[in-house]
Amino acid sequence: MLLYKLLGFILVGLATLGVFLPLLPTTPFLLLAAGCFAKSSDKWHQWLITNRTFGPIIQNWHEKKCMSCSTKIVAILSIVVFGGYSILFVINDLNLRLLSSLIIATGIYFVCRIKVCLTMAD
Repeated sequence: MLLYKLLGFILVGLATLGVFLPLLPTTPFLLLAAGCFAKSSDKWHQWLITNRTFGPIIQNWHEKKCMSCSTKIVAILSIVVFGGYSILFVINDLNLRLLSSLIIATGIYFVCRIKVCLTMAD
């Protein structure tokens, strides 16, 4: 149980970094953290799923396997803006640019495949 709780905190930390760092996803880390907390700590699981910012995203995924249209738009725009910035202005090596482009395209592909929720979870 302690291992799941520790892993949950690490995943929340990675998700938080993903908000600021290009190419590092946020939502998958939050979903994994919610799963870890569900197995280890009801207190932290409740904290995460009732979080004003991330709670609806996690609840929609757990209950309906979907994301809101606004979340989907923000996710795609974030991938394009931050990933595009990295490719154009930060990464100099052509091979790394190609790899980053592939990662970005893969991320956009998977986000586009997720169905859109008709309403947000309450």
